[in-house]
Amino acid sequence: MSDLAATLPPGPARVRRSVPGFALLPVPALVLVGIGLILPLGLIARYSLAEFDPADIALQGLTAGNYLKFFGDPFYREVLGRTLAVAAGSTAACLLLGVPAAYAISRARSARLRSALLLLAIVPLLMGNAVRALGWMVLLSERGIVNQALTGLGLADAPVRLMYTPLAVTLSLVAVLLPFMVLTLQSVFDSISPVYEDAAATMGAPPWAAFRHVFLPLAMPGLFSGSLLVFILGMNAYASPVLLGGPAFHMMAPMVYEQAVEAFNWPFASALAFVLMAATLVLTVLSSRVLQKRYGRL
Repeated sequence: MSDLAATLPPGPARVRRSVPGFALLPVPALVLVGIGLILPLGLIARYSLAEFDPADIALQGLTAGNYLKFFGDPFYREVLGRTLAVAAGSTAACLLLGVPAAYAISRARSARLRSALLLLAIVPLLMGNAVRALGWMVLLSERGIVNQALTGLGLADAPVRLMYTPLAVTLSLVAVLLPFMVLTLQSVFDSISPVYEDAAATMGAPPWAAFRHVFLPLAMPGLFSGSLLVFILGMNAYASPVLLGGPAFHMMAPMVYEQAVEAFNWPFASALAFVLMAATLVLTVLSSRVLQKRYGRL
């Protein structure tokens, strides 16, 4: 038996150990993450606890005043609530639109149709956020295509105010983030065999019931991942709120930029950034636990 084992090729673990420097392969990625993410976060954390001096941007003191200023002012709490609402609304819209689109791509009968649908889903990613926001400005402005159509068809006597509203920002974010949802869900739906749906159909389940009670629970990890990705991107949106929300529409990411670049208040800008990250992290953990209790391990 020992002679037979000696003649067999080495297993994966033995091969990994025999490769020189195998343990060093993750080092470049870890160094990059450390320099590009952990170090800046540490500096931002320190700045968020510093005192603000308009005449000197150097670190001074150690105080929680920046966080007290944020949570003690109803204006900033409203900004955080608006950011959460817009990000959640955009995520829900992307989920409602992305599930049917990803399912159609995943279950396409021909490779040519599948490729065409994937291309249509990827095309929006070829344009920058500012370009897409500019397109929505052309559509939603007072003299834009939408208002011209409404007045031309007699559906409105005067141009409807669509620009600089939460609706305009949400529509723009959905257009920006929907491809991420579709591509994430499509890759997960591909891993779910149609055999399960066929089995449900043979047991008398109608297509909608099979989709709801068989397919969706199996796809829940992908639904959670896609929703999480879209929600995080929506929480940190910048171009759409600035261009389509207008100066009176405030969200967290543009406010971080304003405080850091325009007001030169780096300590308060850092506190805003950490509040934004903390809110995103807390909601992510809570939603993950709720879904784990409902559907099991994600």
